[in-house]
Amino acid sequence: MSKTFIMIKPDGVKNKHVGDILQRIEKEGFKIQGIKYLKLSLEDAKQFYKVHSARPFYNDLCNYMSSGPIVAAALDRENAVQHWRDVIGATDPKEAAAGTIRALFAESKEANTVHGSDSDDNAAMEIAFFFKGNELF
Repeated sequence: MSKTFIMIKPDGVKNKHVGDILQRIEKEGFKIQGIKYLKLSLEDAKQFYKVHSARPFYNDLCNYMSSGPIVAAALDRENAVQHWRDVIGATDPKEAAAGTIRALFAESKEANTVHGSDSDDNAAMEIAFFFKGNELF
């Protein structure tokens, strides 16, 4: 088993897709190890996305991610990172395969409903950013 971190972004929460996404998580065989509903501060968003700090979209991304509530979750299953990335689809919903979360629910490349870790190492760091030891099962 391996872990991944996922986040339902402000557009996914605002558009009431949380239940559908959580149901999909379970249908895909993931076990939820921890889950939180919260609003990121701008400072937390900047810290979480610091890897992108030199990119032109960084400030807009941080402002967007701190604009409303999110759902953060740590998931577990075989090949968790890659499987979740397959389930969510391409960043741009116009390029996402039919049936993927972004093809179904995303508004745009920027408001793309969900985040998924891109490697096992990043999953571990992202999970640690949101969850402390006794908050994971």
